[in-house]
Amino acid sequence: MTRPGIEKDTRRYPKRPIVGVGALIFRRDRVLMAQRGHQPRKGAWSLPGGAVEVGESLDAAIRREVREETGLVVKPVKVFEVFERILRDTAGAPEYHYVLIDYICRVTGGALRAGDDASRVEWVRLRDLPELEITEGTLDVIERAFNER
Repeated sequence: MTRPGIEKDTRRYPKRPIVGVGALIFRRDRVLMAQRGHQPRKGAWSLPGGAVEVGESLDAAIRREVREETGLVVKPVKVFEVFERILRDTAGAPEYHYVLIDYICRVTGGALRAGDDASRVEWVRLRDLPELEITEGTLDVIERAFNER
């Protein structure tokens, strides 16, 4: 719901970049991946996460997004990387623009299940990641975070 006099931002063709969070969650030689259930990139695999809500801290956002998408309760351990993703339409206009903050997280509870805008969630072996349709740049981030953790 928008406040009177405040125009609602949309994710597609936004007026300004949208801040998002992503979770790098490892278990032995696997990383938790979510298959996107909505656009942009519906059907592609990515890290669990999503947009930060107005008035929400980054810590609260990563905890909420992971819980909504995967059913897991996590503790953010550290910020791993901040980057941006700009997807342009055929005319070159920015159709989607995100500033993304990826956190290394540790599971503290919950039960794995797909929810919210994820159609599937799975623990994927790092060696199997190249077989998945993964959002651009995600494989590199996962490999670097796995080696640094």
